[in-house]
Amino acid sequence: MGAVSEIDGLLKDFLAEAGALLEDVDQKLIDLEANPDDSALLDTIFRGFHTVKGGAGFLEAPAMVALCHRAENLLDQLRGRKLTLNSAMLDVILQATAEVKRMMSEMAAGQEIVPAADSLLAAIDQAAQGRAGRSAAPGGQAAATLPTAPTPADPVDWAQLHRAVCPPAAVSVATPAATPAAAAKLARAAAPPAPPAKENSLRIDASRIDRMLDLAGEIGLAKNRLIALYADWQRGNAASSGGFGEMLGTLDTLTGDLQSVVMNTRLQPVSRVFQKYVRMSRDLARQVGKEVDLVLDGAETEVDKTILEELNDPLVHLVRNAVDHGIEMPDERVACGKPARGTVRLTARQAGDQIVIEIVDDGKGMDAAVLRRKAVEKGLITPEAANLLDQRQSLELIFLPGFSTKEQLSELSGRGVGMDVVRTNIARLKGQITLFSTPGQGSRTVISLPLTLAIMPVLMTCLGGQVYAIPLGSVREIMLLEYTHVQLVAGAEHVSVRGEVLPVVYLADLLGCARSVERGTGVIVSLADRNFILAVDSVAGQDEVLVKPLDGLKPRGVAGATLSRDGLLVLALDLPALLQTLA
Repeated sequence: MGAVSEIDGLLKDFLAEAGALLEDVDQKLIDLEANPDDSALLDTIFRGFHTVKGGAGFLEAPAMVALCHRAENLLDQLRGRKLTLNSAMLDVILQATAEVKRMMSEMAAGQEIVPAADSLLAAIDQAAQGRAGRSAAPGGQAAATLPTAPTPADPVDWAQLHRAVCPPAAVSVATPAATPAAAAKLARAAAPPAPPAKENSLRIDASRIDRMLDLAGEIGLAKNRLIALYADWQRGNAASSGGFGEMLGTLDTLTGDLQSVVMNTRLQPVSRVFQKYVRMSRDLARQVGKEVDLVLDGAETEVDKTILEELNDPLVHLVRNAVDHGIEMPDERVACGKPARGTVRLTARQAGDQIVIEIVDDGKGMDAAVLRRKAVEKGLITPEAANLLDQRQSLELIFLPGFSTKEQLSELSGRGVGMDVVRTNIARLKGQITLFSTPGQGSRTVISLPLTLAIMPVLMTCLGGQVYAIPLGSVREIMLLEYTHVQLVAGAEHVSVRGEVLPVVYLADLLGCARSVERGTGVIVSLADRNFILAVDSVAGQDEVLVKPLDGLKPRGVAGATLSRDGLLVLALDLPALLQTLA
């Protein structure tokens, strides 16, 4: 049992380290395409394959060793300046990293590793001999090299993948003369591997661990001091009672700091998912004959690991849509006065206790009238309903299941799935997604999500005897709200705050309660796309709470519930969801 556990531990370590290495190799390969003479990049990529090969050899995975060895040979030729990198060579190397990832997913699932296709191995050997096929030409001509297979983390068309690694010329109809071993190998290659298990490990900066140890030591000292004070008090030393308050205050500060540091250990940089999309967007652009740069900004922004994992699928859809739907073909862009090469920008930033992610492209944009017409043609809405939609509502038609602007189906899109899944996944993370677009100029998608789904600071507000919690990161200011100061602007109630005119939103209206008629408290709230004054009866201070979902109940605009310090039930509000009722 001990030996088995040791091997399992080594396998987990290998998969974690090799996975990180391959993600870095993919990123470095894209950088190398723009800087083919960068010897440092070539050395890093070579070392990545060499390290994976060494681990695979130790774990007795000869198929992975053979593939990595061939990739090393090609990279060694490039390092020695015997060959010059071109797009076709890069395609082959990227195909090799995708195959290694596929093998790793099989190892993680306890399956037998299916060797790489002979056609891929031959393509690598040919590239090492300077005989790589020509790359795809702008305009959609097919590349002479192998199509790039999706990574296991992405939704996979397994029939397409099988065609990619086993070209039709190499596959024949089974006959009685076919050997059983060949048939078994083909069956294994065609069968999809089990999805990789979710990563259960965290990469934590050592300084955070050191800080936790320091705080744990200080809390231990404070506990010992409290025990000594209590013993003195029991012996009748009245003077000792004065130290209780001071030590309780110290203990409160220390436990608060420890809680904050522990929560921060779950925060991971968004670069862990962002970097994957550089490779994906390049492969997709080459497949459809487009020229696209994916620019990353704010990749060091940190977010809870759980949210980061769940965010991957929505971002895959959005980046793919930007490349496939948004960016025009090179000749179309030039005809419109744009550079032939399009740009998709993926950014992340922190705004209070929210993370805001934006996907922006400089493509053709979306025409509200076209979206309404398509929705009517597909029977998703009636012509009468379409005529009542404004710009924002028209753009949100793309979230309807079955909606697509594609005239014909392709292997990439056109079936009307994807964007409805995106909105569902974002909503499950208690987030909000907003669309902006200008025909001819491009589109912008804004996603706002909580930094963490665990303990969060909140402002306690009161309305009609009930306490409601609002995320403190969204609160800008608290003010006395005199209803005599409310003015009508374009039929809606507003209040001027130091020259800034803000709309007033009554929590009573959102919850279907009766309004107070005299005065109350205004909470100035800032969300990703709007600022407003939330009118409540009063506020009861701030707190840090653990919000839990209400089992079996999904009240409108309520994210969950918690308990106040005096044991009262507090409902945590989902303000973006509540505000949708006003739309």
